[in-house]
Amino acid sequence: MQKAKEPMALTEDLVAFVNRVEPDPGPEPGRHDPSDAEFAAMAEATLAGAPDGDLWLFAYGSLIWNPGHDFVEHRHATAAGWHRSFCLKLTRWRGTREVPALMMALDRGGSCTGLAYRLPPGNRLAQIEKLLRRETDGIPTTNVARWITINSEGRSFKALAFVAARDGVAYAGAQPLAVVAHVVARAAGHWGSAAEYLQRTVSKLDEFGIRDRNLWILQRLVAEELREVASAIPSG
Repeated sequence: MQKAKEPMALTEDLVAFVNRVEPDPGPEPGRHDPSDAEFAAMAEATLAGAPDGDLWLFAYGSLIWNPGHDFVEHRHATAAGWHRSFCLKLTRWRGTREVPALMMALDRGGSCTGLAYRLPPGNRLAQIEKLLRRETDGIPTTNVARWITINSEGRSFKALAFVAARDGVAYAGAQPLAVVAHVVARAAGHWGSAAEYLQRTVSKLDEFGIRDRNLWILQRLVAEELREVASAIPSG
């Protein structure tokens, strides 16, 4: 008899207890949002390292549930030597100066199963710049574009991914899951809450039949934190 699949503990109803939209505080001192010229230069540099043939994008987080780009196919893929990690400290987007968030990036070690998107033929430079505008966390950059090797359907090829620069100013390093859960259950910014980001990511991965053990534990821990938040709210 097949074992029933464990349902997600982190529900939309629980996430609603922390969902809020904060004002955008803008870049931290010493950092700035890239200019059009800087984005263009970053795109040129990224394209210079692209493989010949089709452009592929490796998605492991929000790019799965909110791609924001066109693609002609997608498939399961695994990146060896990389793993999902809530290792980026954010003081905007889904956090603030007062209540920073932890956000996910690819970090060194382990392996990660996600989706590989094949981008449509055409203006490769424009497609890369669009992705950079979405994922770049500021200058200096901690969430950096890199061509990594992924494996899908028995073959290996290069794909663009966004990975953590360990010398980046926003790099928080590996944190215990209990610490991450405490942060994620409380942080929110002008893009919404960190708990919403986690819930949507785990839910969409589950739809695609991808179960990341650490994320599954994390969503359970965040749900427990949010139940405590909910119980502290006066009724009526």
